[in-house]
Amino acid sequence: MPTVSDSDLLPAFCTNHDHHQCIDQALSKAKRLCQQHNARLTPVRERVLELIWQSHKPLGAYQILDRLAQDGFNSAPPTVYRALEFLLEQGLAHRITSLNAFIGCSHPERCHQGYFLICRHCGSAQELPLDALSTQLKQIAMAKNFLLETQIVELSGLCPSCQQRHQEPAL
Repeated sequence: MPTVSDSDLLPAFCTNHDHHQCIDQALSKAKRLCQQHNARLTPVRERVLELIWQSHKPLGAYQILDRLAQDGFNSAPPTVYRALEFLLEQGLAHRITSLNAFIGCSHPERCHQGYFLICRHCGSAQELPLDALSTQLKQIAMAKNFLLETQIVELSGLCPSCQQRHQEPAL
C-alpha cells in the first residue's frame, strides 16, 4: 500500500502557502495541455480554472457563478456548467462528489483517478496521487467479476491546522 509523507500534504494544508504560485502553475499547465490537445481555453474557462485554484477549497457551481458575475462575465448557469465540463474533460479539474463542488487537478498531464483528503472544518481539500490504490481497486473489482466504471475516494477529517487550532485528536 502506498504511503503518503508529510511533504505530500504540504501545499494545500500549509498555513504559509502562496496560492498565486499554484494558480500560475495551473494556468500554465492548462494552456500548454489545451494547446497540445487542440482544445480552446476561452477566457471564461480560464477564469473558472483560476477560481477553483484560488484557495484549495472546492467551489460549487453557484459560488463560481457569483464570482464570474462579479468579474463581468455572463452570469447564466449554463456558462459555468459548460466551463466546468470542459475542465473535467481536459483533466484540469475534479468533481468532489460528496460536496457537489469542484477543485483543480494537481496532475492534469496524466489521466488518473482523484483521491481527496477533505477537512470537515475549514473545507480545504488535498488531492492524493495514489496510482497504486487505483490499480488495487481495479484488481479487486476484476477478481469479483465486477465492471468498474467510477472510483470515488473522499476522506473526511481534520487538516493539521484545524487539528492544532481545535486540539481535537486525529482519527
